[in-house]
Amino acid sequence: MSATFHAACDAASARSAAPRAECLRPGFVLATCILASGLAFVDGSVVNVGLPAIARSLSARSEGLQWVVNAYLLPLSALLLLGGAAGDRYGRRRLLIAGTGVFALSSVGCAVAPTLELCLFARFFQGVGAAILMPNSLAILGSTFEGEAKGRAIGIWAASGAALGAIGPVVGGWLIDVASWRDIFLINLPIAIGAILLALRHVPRDPDESGQPLDVGGCVLATLGLGVLTWALTTGSGRSGWTPAAIAGAIASTGLMAAFLLVEHRRGDKAMMPLAMFGSGTFVGLTLLTLLLYGALGGLFVLVPYVLIKAAGYSAVAAGAALLPLPIVLGVTSPFMGALAGRFGSRLPLAIGPLIVAAGFLLAMRIHSRADFLTEVLPAVLVIAIGMSGAVAPLTTAVLNSVDERHTGSASGLNSAVARSGGLVATALLGSVLAAAGAPLIAAFRGAMLVAAVASLAASLSAFALIASKPVSSRR
Repeated sequence: MSATFHAACDAASARSAAPRAECLRPGFVLATCILASGLAFVDGSVVNVGLPAIARSLSARSEGLQWVVNAYLLPLSALLLLGGAAGDRYGRRRLLIAGTGVFALSSVGCAVAPTLELCLFARFFQGVGAAILMPNSLAILGSTFEGEAKGRAIGIWAASGAALGAIGPVVGGWLIDVASWRDIFLINLPIAIGAILLALRHVPRDPDESGQPLDVGGCVLATLGLGVLTWALTTGSGRSGWTPAAIAGAIASTGLMAAFLLVEHRRGDKAMMPLAMFGSGTFVGLTLLTLLLYGALGGLFVLVPYVLIKAAGYSAVAAGAALLPLPIVLGVTSPFMGALAGRFGSRLPLAIGPLIVAAGFLLAMRIHSRADFLTEVLPAVLVIAIGMSGAVAPLTTAVLNSVDERHTGSASGLNSAVARSGGLVATALLGSVLAAAGAPLIAAFRGAMLVAAVASLAASLSAFALIASKPVSSRR
């Protein structure tokens, strides 16, 4: 379900892509981009519903369940920017097909994995495939359409991504109830095959050109830093607690991320994360808001289906459908909020929206072991959805307006990566909740919802304090 918000967040990447080649059949290109991106959207939402079944089948403890989610999010977060740069250098069409192929093969690996370790190995390569296909799918979309047609195409793409992300948990829950959790990975295959065939036939061949050298050093340091941090947070929040090894891992991750920043500083505008973007206070505020708000939502998307299945006795399909009001409300209200932000600026909706989200998380603390959907679950989900509708559309506009023209692609890509990183960190901190059962599970869930409310409040404060009321960039 988080795919609903990632679709809107990623839309900025498509808007910032410059036209490169004329396409005779743009409708088929749009279909290709929808199918390819849909892989990441469906997988990012459907797996959360399958966590209890995976735990039973593979004898996974809480740390293992955290890694089922994070083994995918880690490479996606760390390699997203590099995947886009690789497409510029080696060809977007070529990378789209390769990334989709990697995703499909690793989905088969997840479906047939006999052990948790092999499942996590395949999940990691799913994340690698998604990090390759996502930015290149968006870049192809952005370069195929121009002007008003680009806006319509992005709107169709975002709506389709939201729909796929919404349908995924319901279909996945049904498959888990009637068959096996392994089938939720196999539904990726027809989507991947369709995307590859359409790309081979209808996406224009890549021009012969070489882009800037890839930022391999930055990529390696970012991946190691995020990986070690995720391991430390997962271990520290689990049964073992903050052992000396976990503390050492947290310290080591700080050193790795500091080295990453040093490498990016030396590469200047050739870095995959140009530090010049952070000269804008508005961009800093948007980055903090994205990290905090999407981190809070990441916890919601993992915990609500898990608690409804484990504690409240919901079926997998019912738990998958519980969050369905989120994309519905977002789809209805986002156009209005986008227009409002365009007229009055993004600062106010980006400050008020997270406040409403915080109120929704406080309402979620009412969910208990006999939770009624209409009186306990639905009110919280609706309030969170209303708050997010005030943030998602204005966020895309604000990101593009917060930096100068040279950095729009990097800024939108980084914002998308930060959104995934927020979910990565949040999932790594959920060990105590996933390890609990019965009344302690409900108590731990309510504590997590309180933390999410505080994070949403902090996101609102970052908007009030740092985001300018009007665009500050000079669009040159």
